[in-house]
Amino acid sequence: MGEILWRHYDQEELNQQLNLRERTPEHVDHFARWAEEGRRVRAEFPDARLDLSFGPTALETLDYFPAATPGAPLVVFVHGGYWQSLDKADFDSFAWGLRETGLSYASLNYTLAPAARVPEMVEQVRKALGYLHERAGDLGFDPTRIVVSGHSAGAHLAVMAAMTDWPARGLPADLLKGLVSVSGLYELELMLHSYQQPVLQLDAAQVAAISPQRLIASLSPRTAPALLCAVGSTEPEEFQEQQRVFLDAWTAQGLSGEGMTLDGDHHFNVVERLGRPGDPLFERMVAMARA
Repeated sequence: MGEILWRHYDQEELNQQLNLRERTPEHVDHFARWAEEGRRVRAEFPDARLDLSFGPTALETLDYFPAATPGAPLVVFVHGGYWQSLDKADFDSFAWGLRETGLSYASLNYTLAPAARVPEMVEQVRKALGYLHERAGDLGFDPTRIVVSGHSAGAHLAVMAAMTDWPARGLPADLLKGLVSVSGLYELELMLHSYQQPVLQLDAAQVAAISPQRLIASLSPRTAPALLCAVGSTEPEEFQEQQRVFLDAWTAQGLSGEGMTLDGDHHFNVVERLGRPGDPLFERMVAMARA
C-alpha cells in the first residue's frame, strides 16, 4: 500500500473510488439514452422555453418546462459530470414525469472545467436560481415552492446553493423550499489528491469555501431547505460515506434531512429515478415541492 491520502485510501484506491466511468462501463449506454431522450423532449414538449440566458457567458443558460397549470411548484436540476462534462439537455426528459405530476421543471447549464473553476460554477448556479425566482411570474410557477436537485457534481452545486446568503442578493432567505442531492460529494478535500485535480485545479482555500460539509453551521433551521439525500447501494464506499457523514452533521444542526440508499443502483442509473413517477425518490421529491 502507498501513502494514505484520504481516509484509508492510497492514490490507487482513491482513484478507484472516484473513477465512476471505469467502474461502470455501461455509462456510455446511459449517456446515449439521456441525449436521445433530451432531444425528443425538447422537440415535443408543449410551451418549452429553451436556452434562456441568465448570465453573460455561453453556458449560463437553462431550459424551462412549465406545468400545465400556472402557479405550480418548480423543480430545478443541476447536472453532474465531475464539473467538466454533460449538459442540461441530457436531463430535459425529467420534464415529462414532473408535468404529469403537476410540477414545472428547469434544467441548468454552467461553465465547465477547465474553462471555469468550481467556485465560479457555484456562483453561476446561484445566479440561475435568482434569475428563476425573479421571473416566476413570467414563467408561471410559484416562487415560494422551489426545490433544487442535482446529481454527482451537480448535487454538490445544488447543496452549495442552499448555503447562499440570499438576502445579500435581495432575495428571500428561504428562497429554496427543498434540496434533493443524489450521489453527492460534500467534502472536496479528496479531490485535491485525485486524478481529477489537474483539470479542476482546486486549492485548499477553495476547498474550504465550497465544501458543504464545512458550511452546515452557517444554516438556520428557520430558513434552510428540507434535505433529501440519495445514493445507490452499489456506488463506491466513498460516496456512501460522504452522504452518511453529511446527513449526520445536517440533522445535528437541527435541520430537516433524510437519506435513501437505493438498492441495486449504481452511480449512473440512480439519477434516472428523478424522472420516474411512482419511484420512491421521485415521489418524495414531489411531496417536498408540494408541502
